[in-house]
Amino acid sequence: MANELAALSNALAAVVEGAGQAVVAVHARPRFSSSGVFWRPGIIVTAEHTIRREEEITVTLPGGSTVPATLAGRDAGTDIAVLRVEASGAAPLPKSSGAPAPGNLALAIGRSQDSGTNATLGIVSAVSGSWQTWRGGRLDHYIRLDLTVYPGSSGGAVINVEGQVIGIASSALSRIAGVAIPSVTIDRIVEELLARGHVARGYLGLGLQPVDLPDHRKGLIVVSLEPEGPAAKAGVLLGDIFLSLADQAVADTDDLRGVLESHGVGATVEAAVLRGGNPNKLPILVGQRPRRG
Repeated sequence: MANELAALSNALAAVVEGAGQAVVAVHARPRFSSSGVFWRPGIIVTAEHTIRREEEITVTLPGGSTVPATLAGRDAGTDIAVLRVEASGAAPLPKSSGAPAPGNLALAIGRSQDSGTNATLGIVSAVSGSWQTWRGGRLDHYIRLDLTVYPGSSGGAVINVEGQVIGIASSALSRIAGVAIPSVTIDRIVEELLARGHVARGYLGLGLQPVDLPDHRKGLIVVSLEPEGPAAKAGVLLGDIFLSLADQAVADTDDLRGVLESHGVGATVEAAVLRGGNPNKLPILVGQRPRRG
């Protein structure tokens, strides 16, 4: 038994050492650093909520040197930020194919300037499909972690015992546990952030409230309408009740946001609405949500 435990301990240490060669410390907030992962040569991903300043950012590389980094883009909705560095860094970690299963062992790998590589071990406690975050973004999978995400570990790599990256760690997307932002989501968001510096999210320019209908269906009643918004231009009126959008039932606002996330800005989606008890279909051109600030 002692030999088996020693072998497991040494194997875990080797996995952490290997993964740590792609993990950096990110200095973009007061007091202490966060972590980041080389996703491509010269490209680092980290947790957006840890970026408290957009200039004078530096990262400490696995070799111990500290180099300047520039913010290529950030998305609060998915808690992903992208940094550029001149240093090529280590080769990106191999990615796990598909979502992990509940009960799989998982390691969160971070880095600090003082202590170097750090790690916590736990399990994947829950996995589901597409998940809308409270910040307004969409993760391709909800991956809840039963391990400690220390303040400096946010943005670090979440890996399986084979050293494959599941995603990056975030302590900002859930109040009950740490979350792994899936690799597939990171790939998607990185592409958009590198292309335009932000994620364009669709909007219709209306306020909605869930409503129960007499035939046991559910819908969303229009309670406010922007005069020049996409919905108003398409002919939507106050009091209309949305039953579906792009052939997908919308029983709450999360359903509607999911449709907009999957179709995107510039797409035309057909809304099935009730107006005065009569069914109507209205094509709506999805607009781009105005950016705050």
